[in-house]
Amino acid sequence: MIGANYNDPNPAESARVTLHLILLLLAAAVLAVAACRSFGLPPILGYLLVGALAGPHALGVLPDTESAHRLAEFGVVFLMFTIGLEFSLPRLFAMQRIVFGLGLGQVLLTMLAVGASALLWGVSWQASLVLGGALAMSSTAILSKLLADRRELDGPHGREVMGVLLFQDLAVVPLLVLIPALMQPVETLAYEVGQALAKAALLLVLVLFLGQRIMRFWFGLVARRKSGELFMLNVLLVTLGFATLTEAAGLSPALGAFVAGMLISETEYRYQVEEDIRPFRDVLLGLFFVSTGMLLDPQAIWNDAARLLALLALLLGAKLAIVVLLSRMLGGAPGTALRTGLWLCTAGEFGFVLVVLATQTGVVDPVLVQPILAAMVLSMLVAPLIVHFSDRLVLRFVASEWLLRSMQLTQIAARTVTSDRHAILCGFGKTGQHLARFLESEKIGFVALDLDPERVREAAAAGEPVSWGDCTRRENLLAAGIMRAKVLVVTFADIATTLRLVHNVRAMRPDLPIVARSREEEDAEKLFEAGVAEVVPEALESSVMLATHALALSGVPMHRVIRRLRELREQHYALLRGFFHGATDAGASVSDADQPRLHAVTLDAGAWAVGRSLGELALEKVGAGVTAIRRRTQPVVAVGSETTLQTGDVVVLRGSAAAVAAGEERLLGG
Repeated sequence: MIGANYNDPNPAESARVTLHLILLLLAAAVLAVAACRSFGLPPILGYLLVGALAGPHALGVLPDTESAHRLAEFGVVFLMFTIGLEFSLPRLFAMQRIVFGLGLGQVLLTMLAVGASALLWGVSWQASLVLGGALAMSSTAILSKLLADRRELDGPHGREVMGVLLFQDLAVVPLLVLIPALMQPVETLAYEVGQALAKAALLLVLVLFLGQRIMRFWFGLVARRKSGELFMLNVLLVTLGFATLTEAAGLSPALGAFVAGMLISETEYRYQVEEDIRPFRDVLLGLFFVSTGMLLDPQAIWNDAARLLALLALLLGAKLAIVVLLSRMLGGAPGTALRTGLWLCTAGEFGFVLVVLATQTGVVDPVLVQPILAAMVLSMLVAPLIVHFSDRLVLRFVASEWLLRSMQLTQIAARTVTSDRHAILCGFGKTGQHLARFLESEKIGFVALDLDPERVREAAAAGEPVSWGDCTRRENLLAAGIMRAKVLVVTFADIATTLRLVHNVRAMRPDLPIVARSREEEDAEKLFEAGVAEVVPEALESSVMLATHALALSGVPMHRVIRRLRELREQHYALLRGFFHGATDAGASVSDADQPRLHAVTLDAGAWAVGRSLGELALEKVGAGVTAIRRRTQPVVAVGSETTLQTGDVVVLRGSAAAVAAGEERLLGG
């Protein structure tokens, strides 16, 4: 438990063993995370596998000691504290139909189905109840990350998945209260359970009505000392203090940590607390999953592989059927219901928390735990694969999904049928909307694709050419008129999604210029190699604008500030080099025809410039310059007099209207 063992007859030897154990656990955790990052797997699975391989049932490197379990329990405490931090009553009420409809139904029906099956198998009703609750859980850590990576959080199935996960997180709290009470004799069980629930309810009432004011005052008092070290120590004090109080009251210490997180969640210190607590949570939670993996016996699992696979199939199939049925009953479309079921059919980290607690308290037989834990681990291993193939499975088994997909494509195509030489905006958030205003001011048509249904609905109602759709799908890009578009702009900064999008665009339109965002300059190099024409790093733009304002407020003359701004941007953006010099000095007397512009020319097989070097072409004689060359087989092409042009190259010319026209004529006809 949380408290230390002060009656140890040999504290020096105990401390040495504990230190040795911590070093072994940390070494295993480092290896687990490094391996999982290399293969793109969630770190949780690495922790579990390392615990199983290095635990007492396999290599025996990690001993199964009380110290290990005591350390691991801190991980659960900090995990529940984080869940409490993320708890929000307004969010709960906003999603109440999904949370208390689909979420409540999924947990109860799964517990009923698993519990009934376990009872028929001869398992006690207490163990059946716990196993039902454990297997009802899905992985919040894995699924929320996958939803964010695939940009599906705002999709219909994304909302259902997040609503169910929210209820599952809440359902853990009463289960943590019930499990210790289940080992009481039958004649006193009802009294013990009622007493535990009454204590928990009283604690929550006191916290909700009195605790927030006290917590806000206390954290304000600490924050006014303006010490990061003191603030972090206070976070640890509050977390472990509440855990110790609930343990002293005969309840789970994890419940106390959850309550502490709830108290802080509605204060202005929530985000700072979350940042401070994350390192402790991640490290200690990793140790918890390593200790959970130590319960697994690889030899026993291998000897009983057939029954394990059957159990895994039953787990996935039962949870899938329950979620699909409930989603359809609550009005979900067939495709949405099947997607939600596929996302939620696997096990989750809170299932391990409940199983381990039940094993430690004696509610569940350790022999029974082996196949259950193994099935949960395997289900989490296959979760990313199930998610990856979920769309194909939905299209394969739901006939109406094809109709809905075709209607969606028809709606996108209807908005672009009259568009030509337009811009495609991938994402219509704040950045996309600001960009749209600029395009409208220059009377340049655009079509936007976005995955937030509410944003699309409101923008479309206001007359904006915005459609719901995933911009990484080729069919959506075709419907948006990519074959007629003049430029494609990626307004979000997710590097993985952008690279996937660029790959599809390059396969369909290798000559289409792409402008993208990136968070860091390191990401910009990857995008340039993929074939993006220009990348705008957020970090660079922020520093440039900060420097500009700082210079102006420091008394530097405005014309020097503007010149410095231009110089900085020209150094980083190849397409803008030479763009600004002379434009301001010339003033309004310079006509649009004389202003420099960019023009992309695609070299077909019969183009005169194919096979010739830029030096031979002498484009500077007609006043045109070459800014960039895009080649499908070679994303980055050096621009120099020795560069030889090939069939399919896209040459970006820079100059006045007359100059780029003359340059295009020279490239194509000689």
